[in-house]
Amino acid sequence: MKLYRVMAVSRRVFRDVGNDKRSLAMLFLAPIFAMCVFGVAFSGDVEDVNVIIVNQDQGFTPPLGNTTYLSEKIISNMDTKVLNIQNMSNIDEARQKVKDGKASAVIIFPENFTQNALFKTKNSSYPDSAEIIIQGDDSITNIKNAILKTVNQAISDTMTVEGVNPALKVTSDPIYGKDAEFIDFFVPGILAFVVYLLTTILTLITFVGERANGTLERVLASPVTEGEVVTGYAITFGTLGVLQVGLLISIAILVFNIIVVGNVLLAFLAVAILAITCQALGIFLSSLAKRPEQAIQFFPFVVLPAFLLSGVFWPLQAIPDWLRPLSYLVPPTYAVEACRSVMLKGWGLDKIWPDLVALVIFALLFLGLAVWSLKRGKK
Repeated sequence: MKLYRVMAVSRRVFRDVGNDKRSLAMLFLAPIFAMCVFGVAFSGDVEDVNVIIVNQDQGFTPPLGNTTYLSEKIISNMDTKVLNIQNMSNIDEARQKVKDGKASAVIIFPENFTQNALFKTKNSSYPDSAEIIIQGDDSITNIKNAILKTVNQAISDTMTVEGVNPALKVTSDPIYGKDAEFIDFFVPGILAFVVYLLTTILTLITFVGERANGTLERVLASPVTEGEVVTGYAITFGTLGVLQVGLLISIAILVFNIIVVGNVLLAFLAVAILAITCQALGIFLSSLAKRPEQAIQFFPFVVLPAFLLSGVFWPLQAIPDWLRPLSYLVPPTYAVEACRSVMLKGWGLDKIWPDLVALVIFALLFLGLAVWSLKRGKK
């Protein structure tokens, strides 16, 4: 091995990389982008959880004393950074808001809450216990745990300030997601993410390959229009996406025994629209790359935002609030939400239609951009 020949090869490679300004920029931009997205996304805690408090506590008035409302003191000690608290008086109306997805839980303080707490403290044989009842959406375990932790911390802080230790208990009575575990929350997100990832990247690589070897140019030189090419790809990769979901759901149900409450076909529908959206995105991105090597450089910008911002691994409430609006610019966010709502809550088309409409809008936008990019490439 001759050192001068090794150095000659090295100089040539450096020169080639230096002449490819796009690759050189991506070489440094991609890791910076990845580090920033990971660092910011993982730095967040669950915040801004919408909860409703129904406080029916009538307090306790001792002889020759003022009325004490232990419930109000506990509520005042709840972390409002974690919980967005709305007060209501009607339990049924509050539960309906949870069923409609407008709140994550109802926290109920019964009528004799303060009385039972104080009496139980003085006499352990007192028959009634003071309990806080939480009726919520337990399908998202991170949010459920955040609510429980916040309520228990408020109880602890109240007891410390008041210098008493009444007998209290927190009872969970789920409206959705009873006995749900993290795998039940995780799998619907993975379904959408895998289809997004494979469809976008496969389309991107395939189209760039066809551009590089001249196949696409020959096809467009025929009577076939740009719209017909994009539609053909949409049918192909949309079908492949549905088959992928069918395989993944079968594995999830048979191997991991996940909860499926609603109609799985609706989950299929959401992910099928996502697949069409992603193949159009792949075609559009392919217009920005001339060679397969350049296409690979798009992977961090395709994968990481969906991986970290679409709610695949943790709820959107765990993403920093200033970054959260960007989640709604990532198509998998809507597919993930629709799949979870169908599979864990049993929601139907009447409730998930906003997510489907958002996916259709993304699909039409990217299909239009894909056709435009093909037409621009012919000029």
